[in-house]
Amino acid sequence: MSTAVAHLTALSRVELSLFARSKTNLFNVLVIPVLITMGTTTFMDQYDLAGAGLAMGQVMISTSAGIVLVMALYAPLTGVYVLRREDHLLKRLRTGEVNDTVILASPAVPMVVVAVLQFALIAAAVTVIAGLGAPAAPHLALLGILLGALLTTAVAALTTAVARTAESAQGVSTMGFLFLLLTSGTLIPMGVLPDIFGDVLGYFPLTPAISLVQSGWTGEDAGLGSTLIRVATIVAWTALATWGVRRWFRWEPRD
Repeated sequence: MSTAVAHLTALSRVELSLFARSKTNLFNVLVIPVLITMGTTTFMDQYDLAGAGLAMGQVMISTSAGIVLVMALYAPLTGVYVLRREDHLLKRLRTGEVNDTVILASPAVPMVVVAVLQFALIAAAVTVIAGLGAPAAPHLALLGILLGALLTTAVAALTTAVARTAESAQGVSTMGFLFLLLTSGTLIPMGVLPDIFGDVLGYFPLTPAISLVQSGWTGEDAGLGSTLIRVATIVAWTALATWGVRRWFRWEPRD
């Protein structure tokens, strides 16, 4: 086992232990996304889903993907990064043998695992309740949720650049998750929007990931060309966010 992997494994275990000790974290990450996903069915009924060729169950699965990625990963991870910075933990870790990538990845690993498992459980429950049957292209759903997790992790780290304290991180991340939810097809299915809006929003950061998840269940737009375009869009946004992290991420408390 390489040194970097050993460091990542050890730090991730510590982060998982800290996460599991907080009842507030467990409730916010495990319960609230489920409740919000259930609550979205109320206003989803207002859309002409049938006219757009969509079924409620399929929409709820892609909606749950966005909610989990944003509310169970992006928002809490932003707060964790800021807290670790304010506690001088990030600065202390940098004085040792641990490289920057491992330091930033270690808080994200347990949250990504929890988010992916949570999405899988919600998707399985919705599939059974709605009688959807097996997904048409499960590999696309898996690809979407994993790439989406990578993107939201990078965006969470970037968001901390404008958050001075843990308290301000809550406000900043709230604006961030509202932007991600409203522009990704999570709360407003792309199929019910005019084509021009759907085409433009298709190139927003989280939209391709949600679209891949939806294609995984519906089988639509599952061709190689369409998939590559969406993957390339996610990778481009992730690379841009990563560049921003390298340039603006702060390792010490802000004055």
